[in-house]
Amino acid sequence: MSDQNNKKRFDLDENEIPRFWYNINADSPVAPTPVFDPGTKEPISVETLLKLFPMPLIEQEVSMERYIPIPDEVRDIYKLYRPTPLIRASRLEKVLQTPAHIYYKYEGASPAGSHKLNSAIPQVYFNKISGTRALTTETGAGQWGSALAMAGEMFGLSVEVYMVNASYLAKPYRRIIMQTYGAQIFPSPSEHTKIGRSYLEKDPKHPGSLGIAISEAVEVAAESNGEKKYGLGSVLNHVLLHQTVIGEEALKQMDLAGEYPDVVIGCVGGGSNFSGLSFPFLRANLRDGRKTRFLAVEPTSTPSLTRGVYGFDYGDSFGIVPILKMYTLGSDFIPDPIHAGGLRYHGMSPIVSGLYNAGLLEAVAVGQRDVFAAAIQFARAEGILPAPESSHAILAAINEAIDARDKNEKRVILFNLSGHGLLDLSAYDQYLHNGMISGSVAEGQLEGLAERLPKVKMP
Repeated sequence: MSDQNNKKRFDLDENEIPRFWYNINADSPVAPTPVFDPGTKEPISVETLLKLFPMPLIEQEVSMERYIPIPDEVRDIYKLYRPTPLIRASRLEKVLQTPAHIYYKYEGASPAGSHKLNSAIPQVYFNKISGTRALTTETGAGQWGSALAMAGEMFGLSVEVYMVNASYLAKPYRRIIMQTYGAQIFPSPSEHTKIGRSYLEKDPKHPGSLGIAISEAVEVAAESNGEKKYGLGSVLNHVLLHQTVIGEEALKQMDLAGEYPDVVIGCVGGGSNFSGLSFPFLRANLRDGRKTRFLAVEPTSTPSLTRGVYGFDYGDSFGIVPILKMYTLGSDFIPDPIHAGGLRYHGMSPIVSGLYNAGLLEAVAVGQRDVFAAAIQFARAEGILPAPESSHAILAAINEAIDARDKNEKRVILFNLSGHGLLDLSAYDQYLHNGMISGSVAEGQLEGLAERLPKVKMP
């Protein structure tokens, strides 16, 4: 391993912003799984998908091409913050007294605060050139909503956001950011949709979930007669595709560091964060014989990979979104209201699910209190206050570094620091004053899950 004269930061020139997104489906040994219509339970038609997405994004969703060109208009906006830095956490290494080298790709450098802008910009662009006039979406912690609101304003499209109620109340400043960018925000479940009202009738103080927020956003888009489309922040293929700019840059930056990762780590809720960093490195495993490990880190409150069922399920809570094959806790699952709002999704990306089922990825679930302990240790060593979601990856990276220390092994660790935590101070305050739960799932919530999943008509 090389110390590169103890450099801590590895930067690229803006001319080195990737010109293509990488499509893992071109190299994956796992065949893409079919998507089903939630009404007929038969393979979904393009006409049905067009109610939600513009044709260019549908084409990306089903593409088997290895590389998809990034439009110049998108790359031009990427230049506001890309390439993002790769930083060696050498101070954290010293604290841990580990022989491991720890690197992180810092997506918190984005003006919207996270990696989510990497997909928001192209999604709005492709909607704009397709004649879409407005977008609806959901958001958990507010990172995706902030990104889509910013991108919408840049291209002149109005944005309507359904924000999970637990996060709407706990993270008011992200709501204000979205409003500053011009978006209209509703706490979900809301009085604004039929679906939202149906949940509020049962529980006026419903904490909400990403699944319910998705249902509301999709209801509005589907009933708009084509005027509005739906923007999704994770899960589907085209979203994961856009995020691969992270890993493509990181490949070049690791080369500048004179090292190559033994393990790549990312947090997972729907899968875009983890996939964006890991898929270009997984390509090197699949095509070049590399042996990098890939570790997806999820919360114990929503452990879809580690405790879910691999089967076909609705992508939302009300059952109006296409049915996907994925690891799922059930579309009716309501997680504990932990602070990592972006990870509180009942399912997992079909691509990530398939790769995990094939043994190409590893997964671990961690508790919220341990996550915040790691976040604070990182902040005190490296100076950056991380988002709760990214802190799941930090905890796993610390555990890897400790394992390397205990085994006296050299190990190169790379993780995705995908958002800053400057607007999550109430969560840090709660942790520091001993008022935080770890989050968990009772066995009873998962009983009979496989039998409850929708039955589809395979082609």
